[in-house]
Amino acid sequence: MDDLEKAILISFDESGAVDSALKAQAVGYCQQIKETPSICSICIERLCFSKLVQVQFWCLQCLHEVLRVRYSSMGPEEKSFIRKSVFSLACYESIDDKNLVRVLDGPAFIKNKLAQVVVTLICFEYPMIWPSVFVDFLSNLSKGVVVIDMFCRVLNALDEEVISLDYPRSQEEVAIAGQIKDAMRQQCISQVVRAWYDILLMYRNSDPDLCCSVLDSMRRYVSWIDIGLIANDAFVGLLFELMLVSGFPDQLRGAAAGCIHAVAAKRMDPKAKLTLLQSLQIRKVFGLVAGDNDSELVSSVCSLLTGYSTEVLECSKRLNSEDGKAVSTELLNEVLPSVFYVMQNCEIDETFSIVQFLSGYVGTLKSLAPLTETQSLHVGQILDVIRSQIRFDPAYRNNLDMLDKTGKEEEDRMAEFRKDLFVLLRSVGRVAPDATQLFIRNSLASAVASNGDVNAEEIEAALSLLYAFGESLSDETMKTGNGLLGELIPMLLSTKFPCHNNRLVALIYLETVTRYMKFFQENTQYIPLVLSAFLDERGIHHPNRNVSRRASYLFMRIVKLLKAKLVPYIETILQSLQDTVAQFTTIYAVSKELSGCEDGSHIFEAIGLLIGMEDVPLEKQSEYLTALLTPLCQQVEALLLNAKAQNPEESPAKITNIQQIIMAINALSKGFSERLVTASRPAIGLMFKQTLDVLLRILIIYPKIEPLRCKVTSFIHRMVDILGSSVFPYLPKALEQLLAESEPKELAGFLLLLNQLICKFNTGVQDILEEVYPAIASRVFNILPIDAFPTGPGSNTEEIRELQELQRTFYTFLHVIATHDLSSVFLSSKSRAYLDPMMQLILHASCNHKDILVRKACVQIFIRLIKDWCVSPYGEEKVPGFRSFVMEAFATNCCLYSVLDKSFEFRDANTLVLFGEIVLVQKVMFEKFGNDFLVHFVSKSLQSAHCPQDLAEQYCQKLQGSDIKALKSFYQSLVENLRRQQNGSLVFR
Repeated sequence: MDDLEKAILISFDESGAVDSALKAQAVGYCQQIKETPSICSICIERLCFSKLVQVQFWCLQCLHEVLRVRYSSMGPEEKSFIRKSVFSLACYESIDDKNLVRVLDGPAFIKNKLAQVVVTLICFEYPMIWPSVFVDFLSNLSKGVVVIDMFCRVLNALDEEVISLDYPRSQEEVAIAGQIKDAMRQQCISQVVRAWYDILLMYRNSDPDLCCSVLDSMRRYVSWIDIGLIANDAFVGLLFELMLVSGFPDQLRGAAAGCIHAVAAKRMDPKAKLTLLQSLQIRKVFGLVAGDNDSELVSSVCSLLTGYSTEVLECSKRLNSEDGKAVSTELLNEVLPSVFYVMQNCEIDETFSIVQFLSGYVGTLKSLAPLTETQSLHVGQILDVIRSQIRFDPAYRNNLDMLDKTGKEEEDRMAEFRKDLFVLLRSVGRVAPDATQLFIRNSLASAVASNGDVNAEEIEAALSLLYAFGESLSDETMKTGNGLLGELIPMLLSTKFPCHNNRLVALIYLETVTRYMKFFQENTQYIPLVLSAFLDERGIHHPNRNVSRRASYLFMRIVKLLKAKLVPYIETILQSLQDTVAQFTTIYAVSKELSGCEDGSHIFEAIGLLIGMEDVPLEKQSEYLTALLTPLCQQVEALLLNAKAQNPEESPAKITNIQQIIMAINALSKGFSERLVTASRPAIGLMFKQTLDVLLRILIIYPKIEPLRCKVTSFIHRMVDILGSSVFPYLPKALEQLLAESEPKELAGFLLLLNQLICKFNTGVQDILEEVYPAIASRVFNILPIDAFPTGPGSNTEEIRELQELQRTFYTFLHVIATHDLSSVFLSSKSRAYLDPMMQLILHASCNHKDILVRKACVQIFIRLIKDWCVSPYGEEKVPGFRSFVMEAFATNCCLYSVLDKSFEFRDANTLVLFGEIVLVQKVMFEKFGNDFLVHFVSKSLQSAHCPQDLAEQYCQKLQGSDIKALKSFYQSLVENLRRQQNGSLVFR
């Protein structure tokens, strides 16, 4: 063994026994050899003498690479030597008398690599330099199996590397493939096909593996060769024989089916195609799918049937003649029963393709009315297929019920899988609505009558069909219950399935009842049944926590929809929910399962919606609300009692409990309107005020617990909504507590609360704002950077994101103040100290902020402040220095330099809106500052940007005119003109 062979063996070693330095040295040595001019001779010599497969592989790989890279620079003699040597290796010949090793005796991966080398030569040399390659190969096939196998590998490699369009190809590769195919069609393809036929005939009984290789090659080539070479009595007859004779191995029979499939899929004129499909006599294979449903043969035959059916359907769509339509209908009627059988009985990978085909088939039925008896039968079979396919596998029943990892994966998989099937169901529902309703009715009736424990999956499928069918119904059909709906929905409501404890059955049952809720709006006699379904063990009282939680949410949606119609049932509903509500009024009742989630709050929202209606008498309303609020508030008071000296282990449980209670009260309040609690029934408002009083104490006892602060803030939002201005007395203390020691995230939430107050009460909150603004400004200017946030690696931290959110919220806060006639807040004695940093912040943002909407808001702030603080061109300054700041800093930087920057993209819609505000603010500055603004902006700002005199004069005219659109259009052209002049030489900052 010489150095090269040793180096190759070391470089291929994966055992870990070789020292890494030695391995690197070996790889380097191999690379060095690869770069020598005589490398092709070295490789061919080694292939003749070395029996080591690693060496053989390295040499073939090397030849492949060198040919691809260096072929054009090789001389004719070297090319000829490589061609003859490689072809001799591929045909099991000796290169010379001393050649002792045959590469074709090696393993499959060596032969595949040799095939790759042959194909590389074919790409460079066929047909111009080496026109006889295929004919020469054919003359060597008589040497037997080993050369025939190699010929198949070359054909397959040629398809994969060059011809097949399943892989992306460059234009050059497509041209080479076209050249090879044209030459083969003209020169040798009929001989190749004849060789395939002879080999199959000769070896079908003795070497099925070889026949499979031949069929695999043939399947790849059918799409571009003359179809008559294959689609003839002799060849098709042989293929059907290989497929139908049970004595042949399944792999061979499946390979024959693949070739027939390729023939059926051949692209051609639809009329000729239909004749071809008719000649295939596909009925011969129908019996094959009834065998072992999981076999390779069945899978191949299923693919054939699906492909054949799809092609017939395509012909049917493209042919307009009556004869063509009749033939395609006859062929479809013949094949469809087998397709349905395949879907319902076989484990295959073709399900998606079959569903797509069936969708196409149903699509063709839309224009046909009425359907024939056969077509109606097919519609029924399609519905059967859908039902069988959407059923869960009983093997996963426990996983799905507990929803463990396996169950979750299966549920997600099935949800994705069902999408196309439910689209198909809706299509069938539109083509044959009566048949679809009858099918769903029978499915449901069968499920109702079945043994629930055994058939949980069948029941779930029947309910899912009814649910999915609802998506295709109009509101009018839903309300009136036309057709069988009037029978179906009452049947659904009155049924308690034996397997109702199954999570999936219970969930789809509740979802389906909710889906048909519009029916109950019109048919109120069924409301008691609806309530029972949600309030008994089928819904909110279901033993599975996931089901009861979902039932709570769906019940709340139902209450929203039916609302006034439920007034007679309020007592019954509240009684049924007593135990559910009680879990919130018992200390530490919150289990680990509930902690941290909003479970139960939907129930309180539903109750609030019910008892918050004006249809409920005041006495009853007070009674209901007292019965709910009093124990909840008492529980909060009990939890807050001695909180300072509590056991540390108890603290998390107490906090979770308090969170739950706040969420419950918050949800409850959503059913009450401001008009009701402040105007028509102030006694109800008083109850909420007392509740607010209790909950605000949480901020004093737990000042630093963020979840509690967030929940209390959320409750204050609700109270602002429903109590109106009567909430004012509670605000100073609440705001003081919320502002104290607040982190950036909490401070952003606090600003949102203030925004709500300002938007609702406008100047009514001026005193409150003047009190809190200085503290807010102090905090914000201390923690926010004046310039941009850091970028690059490590800058996308939670802390930075919270600060960015706070900054955005603060800009919105300033904008809300300015646009609600409250700009005097910035000028109060306590706030004056923060005026300059505020102006610098909004100036910087108006020019540079990455978010265009933030920039727009900051420009709008300037517009309002100019209007509020600048009385007239020559009047006394309300805010000393503001006028000069606006003209010198803001007008120059924002109105000119920021728009001259190339990052200001006029093609962006939001940027155009910002530009409109920038033009408007110039108009406002001219109105307020008069000629002072014109002189400064034209003589200083525009001049610094080298604006031509004539354009500056036009700008003055447009600004003094009354047409803001004309000003905006001119200013945009001015900016674009200045940009072209500067050509990037001036940096505006």
